[in-house]
Amino acid sequence: MDSISRSGVTPRKTKLGRTFPKVMRIRAATTTVDEFQKVKAQDKPKNVEVEKNNQKKIVMDAFIAKVLATLSSVKSAYAQLQYFQSPYDPEGIQSADQLMVSELKHLSELKQHYIKNHIDDPSPITTIMLAEIQEQKSLSKTYEITKDQLVNQRRLKDSEIVCLKDKLDEIERKNKLIERRLNSSGPLSYHENLHYSKVTPSDFVSALNHTMKSIRSFVKLMVTEMQYANWDLDAAVELIQPDVVYWKETDKCYAFESFVCMEMFDGFNHSGFSLSNGPKIAKRRQFFFDRYMELKYLKAREYITWKPKSTFAAFCWSKYLRLVHPKMELLLFGNLNQRSLVSVQKFPETTFFESFAEVAKRVWLLHCLAFSFDPNGASMFQVRKRSRFSEVFMESVNEEAFLSPESAREVAFTVVPGFKLGDKSVVQCQVYLS
Repeated sequence: MDSISRSGVTPRKTKLGRTFPKVMRIRAATTTVDEFQKVKAQDKPKNVEVEKNNQKKIVMDAFIAKVLATLSSVKSAYAQLQYFQSPYDPEGIQSADQLMVSELKHLSELKQHYIKNHIDDPSPITTIMLAEIQEQKSLSKTYEITKDQLVNQRRLKDSEIVCLKDKLDEIERKNKLIERRLNSSGPLSYHENLHYSKVTPSDFVSALNHTMKSIRSFVKLMVTEMQYANWDLDAAVELIQPDVVYWKETDKCYAFESFVCMEMFDGFNHSGFSLSNGPKIAKRRQFFFDRYMELKYLKAREYITWKPKSTFAAFCWSKYLRLVHPKMELLLFGNLNQRSLVSVQKFPETTFFESFAEVAKRVWLLHCLAFSFDPNGASMFQVRKRSRFSEVFMESVNEEAFLSPESAREVAFTVVPGFKLGDKSVVQCQVYLS
Protein backbone atom coordinates (compact mmCIF):
# COMPACT_ATOMS: atom_id res chain seq x y z
CA MET A 1 0.00 0.00 0.00
CA ASP A 2 2.72 2.31 0.92
CA SER A 3 4.59 1.77 -2.24
CA ILE A 4 1.53 2.26 -4.39
CA SER A 5 0.62 5.45 -2.60
CA ARG A 6 4.05 6.96 -3.12
CA SER A 7 4.30 5.86 -6.67
CA GLY A 8 0.75 7.11 -7.67
CA VAL A 9 -0.21 10.24 -5.66
CA THR A 10 3.04 12.05 -4.89
CA PRO A 11 4.27 12.49 -8.46
CA ARG A 12 0.92 14.06 -9.48
CA LYS A 13 1.06 16.63 -6.69
CA THR A 14 4.57 17.49 -7.51
CA LYS A 15 3.74 18.29 -11.17
CA LEU A 16 0.73 20.43 -10.21
CA GLY A 17 2.82 22.22 -7.62
CA ARG A 18 5.38 23.05 -10.22
CA THR A 19 2.86 24.22 -12.84
CA PHE A 20 0.83 26.57 -10.62
CA PRO A 21 3.66 28.85 -9.52
CA LYS A 22 4.86 29.03 -13.13
CA VAL A 23 1.46 30.13 -14.37
CA MET A 24 1.29 32.76 -11.62
CA ARG A 25 4.68 34.12 -12.56
CA ILE A 26 3.67 34.41 -16.23
CA ARG A 27 0.47 36.21 -15.29
CA ALA A 28 2.37 38.53 -12.99
CA ALA A 29 4.92 39.24 -15.68
CA THR A 30 2.17 39.83 -18.25
CA THR A 31 0.39 42.19 -15.90
CA THR A 32 3.64 44.19 -15.28
CA VAL A 33 4.33 44.54 -19.01
CA ASP A 34 0.78 45.69 -19.70
CA GLU A 35 0.90 48.24 -16.93
CA PHE A 36 4.28 49.57 -18.19
CA GLN A 37 2.87 49.79 -21.72
CA LYS A 38 -0.11 51.75 -20.39
CA VAL A 39 2.11 54.12 -18.34
CA LYS A 40 4.41 54.59 -21.30
CA ALA A 41 1.48 55.30 -23.57
CA GLN A 42 0.24 57.91 -21.08
CA ASP A 43 3.70 59.62 -20.72
CA LYS A 44 4.45 59.77 -24.46
CA PRO A 45 2.16 62.73 -25.30
CA LYS A 46 3.57 64.70 -22.39
CA ASN A 47 7.20 64.22 -23.58
CA VAL A 48 6.34 65.21 -27.15
CA GLU A 49 4.57 68.35 -25.94
CA VAL A 50 7.51 69.33 -23.73
CA GLU A 51 9.93 68.76 -26.61
CA LYS A 52 7.81 70.88 -28.94
CA ASN A 53 7.69 73.70 -26.40
CA ASN A 54 11.44 73.57 -25.94
CA GLN A 55 11.94 73.67 -29.70
CA LYS A 56 9.63 76.68 -30.02
CA LYS A 57 11.51 78.46 -27.24
CA ILE A 58 14.85 77.85 -28.96
CA VAL A 59 13.46 79.10 -32.28
CA MET A 60 12.12 82.25 -30.59
CA ASP A 61 15.47 82.80 -28.87
CA ALA A 62 17.17 82.54 -32.28
CA PHE A 63 14.73 85.05 -33.76
CA ILE A 64 15.28 87.51 -30.90
CA ALA A 65 19.05 87.08 -31.29
CA LYS A 66 18.74 88.01 -34.98
CA VAL A 67 16.70 91.10 -34.09
CA LEU A 68 19.24 92.26 -31.50
CA ALA A 69 22.16 91.63 -33.87
CA THR A 70 20.42 93.65 -36.60
CA LEU A 71 19.77 96.51 -34.17
CA SER A 72 23.46 96.54 -33.27
CA SER A 73 24.32 96.69 -36.97
CA VAL A 74 21.94 99.65 -37.42
CA LYS A 75 23.59 101.47 -34.50
CA SER A 76 27.04 100.75 -35.93
CA ALA A 77 26.02 102.02 -39.38
CA TYR A 78 24.54 105.19 -37.85
CA ALA A 79 27.74 105.77 -35.87
CA GLN A 80 29.73 105.44 -39.10
CA LEU A 81 27.38 107.89 -40.83
CA GLN A 82 27.96 110.47 -38.10
CA TYR A 83 31.73 109.86 -38.12
CA PHE A 84 32.02 110.56 -41.86
CA GLN A 85 30.09 113.84 -41.54
CA SER A 86 33.03 115.67 -40.00
CA PRO A 87 35.46 115.78 -41.64
CA TYR A 88 33.24 115.43 -44.69
CA ASP A 89 33.85 112.13 -46.52
CA PRO A 90 31.29 111.63 -49.35
CA GLU A 91 32.39 108.06 -50.11
CA GLY A 92 32.26 107.05 -46.46
CA ILE A 93 28.84 108.67 -46.04
CA GLN A 94 27.48 106.83 -49.09
CA SER A 95 28.86 103.50 -47.87
CA ALA A 96 27.46 103.97 -44.32
CA ASP A 97 24.10 105.10 -45.73
CA GLN A 98 23.81 101.99 -47.91
CA LEU A 99 24.73 99.76 -44.97
CA MET A 100 22.16 101.45 -42.74
CA VAL A 101 19.39 101.13 -45.36
CA SER A 102 20.26 97.45 -45.83
CA GLU A 103 20.08 96.75 -42.09
CA LEU A 104 16.79 98.65 -41.73
CA LYS A 105 15.31 96.60 -44.56
CA HIS A 106 16.46 93.43 -42.81
CA LEU A 107 14.87 94.66 -39.56
CA SER A 108 11.61 95.35 -41.43
CA GLU A 109 11.66 91.83 -42.88
CA LEU A 110 12.09 90.35 -39.41
CA LYS A 111 9.10 92.39 -38.23
CA GLN A 112 6.94 91.00 -41.05
CA HIS A 113 8.06 87.45 -40.27
CA TYR A 114 7.05 87.93 -36.66
CA ILE A 115 3.65 89.39 -37.57
CA LYS A 116 2.95 86.49 -39.96
CA ASN A 117 4.40 83.98 -37.49
CA HIS A 118 7.03 82.83 -40.00
CA ILE A 119 9.91 82.45 -37.60
CA ASP A 120 10.70 78.77 -38.13
CA ASP A 121 14.39 78.00 -38.19
CA PRO A 122 15.87 74.60 -39.13
CA SER A 123 19.06 75.26 -37.13
CA PRO A 124 18.31 77.76 -34.34
CA ILE A 125 21.47 77.00 -32.35
CA THR A 126 23.63 77.96 -35.33
CA THR A 127 21.54 81.08 -35.88
CA ILE A 128 22.05 82.16 -32.26
CA MET A 129 25.81 81.73 -32.54
CA LEU A 130 26.00 83.67 -35.83
CA ALA A 131 23.82 86.44 -34.38
CA GLU A 132 26.11 86.76 -31.35
CA ILE A 133 29.14 86.99 -33.66
CA GLN A 134 27.43 89.69 -35.74
CA GLU A 135 26.45 91.64 -32.63
CA GLN A 136 29.98 91.53 -31.25
CA LYS A 137 31.39 92.73 -34.59
CA SER A 138 28.95 95.65 -34.65
CA LEU A 139 29.75 96.60 -31.06
CA SER A 140 33.46 96.41 -31.82
CA LYS A 141 33.01 98.71 -34.83
CA THR A 142 30.96 101.17 -32.78
CA TYR A 143 33.61 101.24 -30.04
CA GLU A 144 36.33 101.76 -32.65
CA ILE A 145 34.45 104.74 -34.14
CA THR A 146 33.90 106.19 -30.66
CA LYS A 147 37.62 105.82 -29.96
CA ASP A 148 38.52 107.63 -33.21
CA GLN A 149 36.08 110.43 -32.39
CA LEU A 150 37.61 110.87 -28.94
CA VAL A 151 41.12 110.91 -30.43
CA ASN A 152 40.06 113.55 -32.95
CA GLN A 153 38.43 115.62 -30.22
CA ARG A 154 41.61 115.39 -28.18
CA ARG A 155 43.65 116.60 -31.17
CA LEU A 156 41.27 119.49 -31.69
CA LYS A 157 41.51 120.43 -28.03
CA ASP A 158 45.31 120.23 -28.26
CA SER A 159 45.31 122.64 -31.19
CA GLU A 160 42.98 124.98 -29.30
CA ILE A 161 45.29 124.81 -26.29
CA VAL A 162 48.28 125.76 -28.48
CA CYS A 163 46.35 128.71 -29.90
CA LEU A 164 45.17 129.83 -26.46
CA LYS A 165 48.70 129.56 -25.05
CA ASP A 166 49.98 131.78 -27.84
CA LYS A 167 47.23 134.27 -27.12
CA LEU A 168 48.04 134.14 -23.41
CA ASP A 169 51.71 134.79 -24.11
CA GLU A 170 50.81 137.71 -26.31
CA ILE A 171 48.42 139.17 -23.71
CA GLU A 172 51.02 138.79 -20.96
CA ARG A 173 53.61 140.48 -23.15
CA LYS A 174 51.23 143.36 -23.84
CA ASN A 175 50.39 143.68 -20.16
CA LYS A 176 54.05 143.84 -19.22
CA LEU A 177 54.73 146.41 -21.92
CA ILE A 178 51.83 148.59 -20.82
CA GLU A 179 52.79 148.23 -17.18
CA ARG A 180 56.39 149.17 -17.91
CA ARG A 181 55.33 152.23 -19.88
CA LEU A 182 52.83 153.31 -17.27
CA ASN A 183 55.38 152.94 -14.48
CA SER A 184 58.07 154.82 -16.37
CA SER A 185 56.17 157.81 -17.73
CA GLY A 186 52.69 157.91 -16.23
CA PRO A 187 49.37 156.65 -17.54
CA LEU A 188 48.78 159.36 -20.21
CA SER A 189 52.20 160.51 -21.36
CA TYR A 190 52.74 157.50 -23.65
CA HIS A 191 49.69 158.31 -25.79
CA GLU A 192 50.40 162.04 -25.64
CA ASN A 193 53.99 161.69 -26.89
CA LEU A 194 53.39 159.18 -29.67
CA HIS A 195 54.08 160.55 -33.16
CA TYR A 196 54.78 158.99 -36.53
CA SER A 197 58.10 160.84 -36.70
CA LYS A 198 59.42 158.65 -33.85
CA VAL A 199 58.90 155.37 -35.70
CA THR A 200 62.21 153.61 -36.38
CA PRO A 201 63.25 150.55 -38.42
CA SER A 202 63.65 148.59 -35.18
CA ASP A 203 59.96 149.20 -34.48
CA PHE A 204 59.15 147.72 -37.86
CA VAL A 205 61.39 144.68 -37.23
CA SER A 206 59.74 144.12 -33.84
CA ALA A 207 56.28 144.31 -35.45
CA LEU A 208 57.43 141.88 -38.16
CA ASN A 209 58.57 139.40 -35.51
CA HIS A 210 55.15 139.53 -33.82
CA THR A 211 53.51 139.11 -37.21
CA MET A 212 55.54 135.98 -37.97
CA LYS A 213 54.76 134.61 -34.52
CA SER A 214 51.03 134.84 -35.24
CA ILE A 215 51.53 133.36 -38.73
CA ARG A 216 53.43 130.36 -37.35
CA SER A 217 50.74 129.82 -34.73
CA PHE A 218 48.08 129.88 -37.45
CA VAL A 219 50.11 127.52 -39.68
CA LYS A 220 50.47 125.08 -36.78
CA LEU A 221 46.70 125.16 -36.25
CA MET A 222 46.03 124.77 -39.98
CA VAL A 223 48.37 121.76 -40.29
CA THR A 224 46.73 120.17 -37.23
CA GLU A 225 43.32 120.59 -38.85
CA MET A 226 44.67 119.07 -42.09
CA GLN A 227 46.01 116.05 -40.19
CA TYR A 228 42.67 115.74 -38.41
CA ALA A 229 40.97 115.70 -41.83
CA ASN A 230 43.43 113.01 -43.09
CA TRP A 231 45.05 115.23 -45.72
CA ASP A 232 48.12 114.07 -47.62
CA LEU A 233 50.51 116.71 -46.26
CA ASP A 234 53.36 115.67 -48.56
CA ALA A 235 51.14 116.22 -51.61
CA ALA A 236 50.08 119.62 -50.25
CA VAL A 237 53.71 120.65 -49.66
CA GLU A 238 54.66 119.54 -53.18
CA LEU A 239 51.78 121.57 -54.61
CA ILE A 240 52.90 124.72 -52.75
CA GLN A 241 56.64 124.40 -53.38
CA PRO A 242 57.34 121.78 -56.07
CA ASP A 243 60.64 119.94 -56.53
CA VAL A 244 62.17 120.86 -53.18
CA VAL A 245 64.34 118.42 -51.22
CA TYR A 246 64.06 119.16 -47.50
CA TRP A 247 66.90 118.69 -45.05
CA LYS A 248 64.49 117.50 -42.35
CA GLU A 249 60.92 116.24 -42.38
CA THR A 250 59.89 119.04 -40.01
CA ASP A 251 61.19 121.63 -42.50
CA LYS A 252 58.10 121.06 -44.64
CA CYS A 253 56.24 123.46 -42.35
CA TYR A 254 58.17 126.27 -44.07
CA ALA A 255 56.26 125.53 -47.25
CA PHE A 256 52.97 126.24 -45.47
CA GLU A 257 54.46 129.40 -43.93
CA SER A 258 55.54 130.59 -47.38
CA PHE A 259 52.01 129.99 -48.69
CA VAL A 260 50.37 132.01 -45.91
CA CYS A 261 52.95 134.82 -46.22
CA MET A 262 52.56 134.94 -49.99
CA GLU A 263 48.79 135.41 -49.72
CA MET A 264 48.74 137.70 -46.67
CA PHE A 265 51.52 140.06 -47.87
CA ASP A 266 50.28 140.26 -51.44
CA GLY A 267 49.56 143.92 -52.19
CA PHE A 268 51.66 145.14 -49.25
CA ASN A 269 53.40 147.78 -51.39
CA HIS A 270 50.08 149.54 -52.10
CA SER A 271 48.80 152.05 -49.60
CA GLY A 272 45.37 150.42 -49.44
CA PHE A 273 46.63 146.83 -49.79
CA SER A 274 45.08 146.96 -53.30
CA LEU A 275 41.64 147.28 -51.70
CA SER A 276 41.15 151.00 -52.33
CA ASN A 277 43.14 154.12 -53.17
CA GLY A 278 45.25 155.40 -50.33
CA PRO A 279 45.20 158.94 -48.92
CA LYS A 280 47.22 161.76 -50.37
CA ILE A 281 50.99 161.74 -49.85
CA ALA A 282 50.92 164.84 -47.67
CA LYS A 283 48.62 163.22 -45.12
CA ARG A 284 49.73 159.63 -45.52
CA ARG A 285 52.12 159.20 -42.58
CA GLN A 286 49.79 160.66 -39.96
CA PHE A 287 46.82 158.84 -41.46
CA PHE A 288 48.45 155.42 -41.30
CA PHE A 289 49.90 156.04 -37.86
CA ASP A 290 46.45 156.91 -36.54
CA ARG A 291 45.02 153.69 -38.00
CA TYR A 292 47.94 151.79 -36.46
CA MET A 293 47.16 153.20 -33.01
CA GLU A 294 43.44 152.52 -33.41
CA LEU A 295 43.93 148.78 -33.95
CA LYS A 296 47.09 148.02 -31.98
CA TYR A 297 45.50 147.45 -28.56
CA LEU A 298 42.22 145.99 -29.78
CA LYS A 299 41.33 142.50 -30.87
CA ALA A 300 40.34 142.05 -34.50
CA ARG A 301 36.77 141.19 -33.49
CA GLU A 302 36.47 144.32 -31.32
CA TYR A 303 37.77 146.59 -34.05
CA ILE A 304 35.52 145.08 -36.75
CA THR A 305 32.52 145.37 -34.43
CA TRP A 306 33.46 149.00 -33.81
CA LYS A 307 34.14 149.76 -37.49
CA PRO A 308 32.42 147.09 -39.63
CA LYS A 309 32.90 149.17 -42.81
CA SER A 310 36.57 149.95 -42.18
CA THR A 311 39.36 149.16 -44.61
CA PHE A 312 40.76 146.63 -42.15
CA ALA A 313 37.43 144.77 -42.05
CA ALA A 314 37.41 144.63 -45.86
CA PHE A 315 41.03 143.45 -45.77
CA CYS A 316 40.19 140.69 -43.28
CA TRP A 317 37.25 139.36 -45.32
CA SER A 318 39.16 139.58 -48.60
CA LYS A 319 42.28 137.79 -47.33
CA TYR A 320 40.30 134.94 -45.76
CA LEU A 321 38.39 134.28 -48.97
CA ARG A 322 41.71 134.22 -50.87
CA LEU A 323 43.75 132.22 -48.37
CA VAL A 324 41.17 129.53 -47.52
CA HIS A 325 39.88 127.96 -50.73
CA PRO A 326 36.28 126.65 -50.66
CA LYS A 327 37.46 123.06 -51.26
CA MET A 328 40.00 123.43 -48.46
CA GLU A 329 37.37 124.69 -46.01
CA LEU A 330 34.93 121.95 -47.02
CA LEU A 331 37.53 119.21 -46.50
CA LEU A 332 38.75 120.69 -43.21
CA PHE A 333 35.38 121.35 -41.56
CA GLY A 334 32.82 119.46 -43.63
CA ASN A 335 30.90 122.63 -44.54
CA LEU A 336 31.28 126.21 -45.81
CA ASN A 337 29.72 127.92 -42.79
CA GLN A 338 32.72 130.17 -42.08
CA ARG A 339 32.95 131.23 -45.71
CA SER A 340 29.25 132.02 -45.81
CA LEU A 341 29.55 134.26 -42.74
CA VAL A 342 32.64 136.03 -44.08
CA SER A 343 30.89 136.63 -47.41
CA VAL A 344 28.20 138.63 -45.59
CA GLN A 345 30.85 140.37 -43.42
CA LYS A 346 30.17 138.50 -40.20
CA PHE A 347 32.80 137.22 -37.76
CA PRO A 348 32.72 133.37 -37.43
CA GLU A 349 32.84 132.14 -33.82
CA THR A 350 35.60 129.55 -34.36
CA THR A 351 39.14 129.05 -33.11
CA PHE A 352 40.38 128.76 -36.69
CA PHE A 353 39.02 132.14 -37.73
CA GLU A 354 40.14 133.79 -34.49
CA SER A 355 43.68 132.64 -35.26
CA PHE A 356 43.40 133.88 -38.85
CA ALA A 357 42.03 137.26 -37.69
CA GLU A 358 45.06 137.66 -35.44
CA VAL A 359 47.30 137.12 -38.48
CA ALA A 360 45.28 139.66 -40.50
CA LYS A 361 45.56 142.19 -37.67
CA ARG A 362 49.34 141.77 -37.39
CA VAL A 363 49.90 142.07 -41.14
CA TRP A 364 47.67 145.14 -41.27
CA LEU A 365 49.52 146.78 -38.36
CA LEU A 366 52.84 146.08 -40.07
CA HIS A 367 51.51 147.70 -43.23
CA CYS A 368 50.31 150.78 -41.34
CA LEU A 369 53.64 151.06 -39.52
CA ALA A 370 55.56 150.85 -42.80
CA PHE A 371 53.57 153.69 -44.37
CA SER A 372 53.82 155.82 -41.24
CA PHE A 373 57.60 155.34 -41.27
CA ASP A 374 58.21 156.65 -44.78
CA PRO A 375 56.07 158.78 -47.10
CA ASN A 376 56.51 156.24 -49.87
CA GLY A 377 55.81 153.27 -47.62
CA ALA A 378 57.78 150.04 -47.61
CA SER A 379 58.85 148.05 -50.62
CA MET A 380 58.42 144.31 -50.19
CA PHE A 381 60.65 141.88 -52.10
CA GLN A 382 61.16 138.14 -52.55
CA VAL A 383 64.05 136.08 -53.94
CA ARG A 384 63.80 133.94 -57.04
CA LYS A 385 64.34 130.22 -56.89
CA ARG A 386 67.94 129.07 -57.53
CA SER A 387 69.34 132.48 -56.61
CA ARG A 388 72.68 132.52 -54.80
CA PHE A 389 72.47 133.22 -51.09
CA SER A 390 73.36 136.78 -50.03
CA GLU A 391 73.80 137.76 -46.39
CA VAL A 392 72.90 141.36 -47.20
CA PHE A 393 69.36 140.63 -48.34
CA MET A 394 68.69 137.15 -47.01
CA GLU A 395 68.49 135.16 -43.80
CA SER A 396 68.40 131.36 -43.88
CA VAL A 397 65.79 129.46 -41.87
CA ASN A 398 67.75 126.19 -42.14
CA GLU A 399 71.28 126.25 -40.77
CA GLU A 400 72.00 122.73 -42.11
CA ALA A 401 72.79 124.25 -45.50
CA PHE A 402 75.87 125.95 -44.00
CA LEU A 403 77.07 122.82 -42.20
CA SER A 404 77.11 120.59 -45.27
CA PRO A 405 80.01 121.03 -47.74
CA GLU A 406 77.82 119.60 -50.52
CA SER A 407 75.19 122.32 -50.17
CA ALA A 408 74.88 124.64 -53.16
CA ARG A 409 73.42 127.33 -50.88
CA GLU A 410 70.82 128.22 -53.47
CA VAL A 411 67.39 129.55 -52.59
CA ALA A 412 64.72 126.86 -52.81
CA PHE A 413 61.93 129.32 -51.96
CA THR A 414 61.23 132.48 -49.95
CA VAL A 415 59.54 131.81 -46.63
CA VAL A 416 59.11 135.40 -45.36
CA PRO A 417 59.47 138.38 -47.72
CA GLY A 418 62.00 141.13 -47.11
CA PHE A 419 61.33 144.88 -46.91
CA LYS A 420 63.05 148.10 -47.93
CA LEU A 421 62.28 151.03 -45.64
CA GLY A 422 63.16 154.30 -47.30
CA ASP A 423 66.46 154.52 -49.12
CA LYS A 424 68.80 152.93 -46.59
CA SER A 425 67.06 150.41 -44.31
CA VAL A 426 66.64 146.80 -45.46
CA VAL A 427 64.92 144.02 -43.55
CA GLN A 428 66.25 140.67 -44.76
CA CYS A 429 63.88 138.13 -46.26
CA GLN A 430 63.89 134.60 -44.81
CA VAL A 431 64.67 131.84 -47.31
CA TYR A 432 64.96 128.07 -47.37
CA LEU A 433 68.25 126.90 -48.89
CA SER A 434 68.78 123.72 -50.87
